[in-house]
Amino acid sequence: MEKLDPERDGATPNIVEQNVEELKRLFPEIVTEGKVDFDTLREVLGDHMDEREERYSFTWNGKSRARRLAQTPSTGTLRPCPEASVNWDTTQNLFIEGENLEVLKLLQKSYHRKIKMIYIDPPYNTGSDFIYPDDFRDSIANYLRLTGQTDEEGKKLSTNAEASGRFHTDWLNMMHPRLYLARSLLAEDGAICVSIDDHEVANLRKLLDEVFGEENFLANVVWEKKYTRTNDARYFSDNHDHILMYCRNKDSFELRRLPRSEKQDAAYSNPDDDPSGPYKLTPLQAKSGTESGFEHTFPNGVVWSPPPGRFSAYSHERLDQLYRDGGLWFGTDGTAVPQRKTYLSEVQGVVPQTIWPHEEVGHNHEANNEMKELFGEQVFDNPKPTRLLERCIQLCTQGRDSGLVLDFFAGSGTLAQAVLHRNAAMNESSRFILVQLPEPCDAGSQARKLGFETIADIAKDRIRRVIDKMRVAQASEAAEELGSLLGQANLQRELDLGFRVFTLDTSNIASWDTELEDVEGALLSSVENTKPDRSEADVLYELLLKFGLDLAVPMEKRTIADKAIHVIGAGALIVCLADDISVKVVEGIASLKEELAPETIRVVFKDAGFADDVVKTNAVQILHQAGIDDVRSL
Repeated sequence: MEKLDPERDGATPNIVEQNVEELKRLFPEIVTEGKVDFDTLREVLGDHMDEREERYSFTWNGKSRARRLAQTPSTGTLRPCPEASVNWDTTQNLFIEGENLEVLKLLQKSYHRKIKMIYIDPPYNTGSDFIYPDDFRDSIANYLRLTGQTDEEGKKLSTNAEASGRFHTDWLNMMHPRLYLARSLLAEDGAICVSIDDHEVANLRKLLDEVFGEENFLANVVWEKKYTRTNDARYFSDNHDHILMYCRNKDSFELRRLPRSEKQDAAYSNPDDDPSGPYKLTPLQAKSGTESGFEHTFPNGVVWSPPPGRFSAYSHERLDQLYRDGGLWFGTDGTAVPQRKTYLSEVQGVVPQTIWPHEEVGHNHEANNEMKELFGEQVFDNPKPTRLLERCIQLCTQGRDSGLVLDFFAGSGTLAQAVLHRNAAMNESSRFILVQLPEPCDAGSQARKLGFETIADIAKDRIRRVIDKMRVAQASEAAEELGSLLGQANLQRELDLGFRVFTLDTSNIASWDTELEDVEGALLSSVENTKPDRSEADVLYELLLKFGLDLAVPMEKRTIADKAIHVIGAGALIVCLADDISVKVVEGIASLKEELAPETIRVVFKDAGFADDVVKTNAVQILHQAGIDDVRSL
């Protein structure tokens, strides 16, 4: 029986090794005795290598260290908190409380290239809102100290003062590894939307160009966050923010169009009762072309040529085809300058613009009112309006099974509300993953007065309140009430009104915890490998992360010979953490292979859980005979 290895199985993927393996796959000729030969790589890349000392580059002090920080594996885990969750057993939405760099590392196996859309609203680096560990030590132990979860004295969270001399540098060092890891999670047809203001928009654009590739830039959207003028501003009234949008791969990504309005549809008519329906007219000429002196005679005798300085948008063959199909309009008398009919039935929505007015997507005042409506008080400053994030979801996710959306700077939890509202209104099924640091609320703030210790607490409670309102609307069976809440009642599928809460912590497995300094505990771990203060559920969810399974995967608890057996993902993983495991228990597990018939199956036991060494040895043989070869122990 193979024992789970702390270096191989206890840590998140080694991104450097993954990148090297990808290089070897693409260019096998560069590998010499198992190592990458960079001289050969230079020859393979040829003119695509830029080795000039003076070349355009975007760099700053600490960039190499920031890159290494992203590549350093995490040995932490995410512990389940059913008591803080809503509909734990059925929901597929996740809320993770923890430092987002470590959380992003932990999500790499389970959600690699599975996220359809990432939206983040990171600190804008205005000098007061940028919270980070002073020494950038992002280990789990340091995180626990910083957030007051351990008694050890640690450095405090602080703001990034502009007078520090490292104003932009510190912000870039914080953002780079997080975006680097985020890209690994993004699906091939996925996109990322990042809110920012003018303080760092220039640096963020360069950073995103580097991480996602400037060829995958989609837009710099300008959002009108305020509709009133600030007359006491020294220079300009600041009425906008930016949303920088990138996709992972333009060849795979499709930007959804916006629905048409009644006013836009009113531009189409059908004066000649065309059986293809309403249309509007568009000219046949274009601004550019190759053929000069173009002249075309239609079967009805009308001769057409483009006006001076213009060219035909269509070939002679195409013009004849349009004529035969009835796709041209020659006026009421049949002799006017021909124009093409563009039918309303052929129009696939409206191409979005790069300026989003507040009337369409909301503004800061609307966002504040949303919070007041939920809490009765203003408990969070300057959240984003729900309609703004709904627009991002609308453009970047495809179809009814829209997939996963992620926000790892979750703030007050606006993205969760946007997902829940849009799923209900449009009969979609997006799932959210939110990550938020348990950043303490300011002493004396309204949030503290209402009992909220951290921003993560505000976000969790906001989602609960949104869910409660939606449940009331559903229970009332009043379309008017649901419509006023969601904009449209269209519930053809059961809504997922819940979320699972997880918290970042050190590993549940003593030998996997690199911070373990207790010598006596380390010796005892050779017998009992699981930490004494951790539950069976803690270990189960750590195994999901280590084996790359979704944290919302279905779980079933069975009993075989009085021992608890956890069947995960319809048999993809079977875990028994009981003591005194007998041959009868092993035989019962073996029988599950035929019953469940999973594509792949893995079985995990506790190493000290067998009744004796004979049972442990026989267990491997019994499972092997049943066709189960992947058997591990903790």
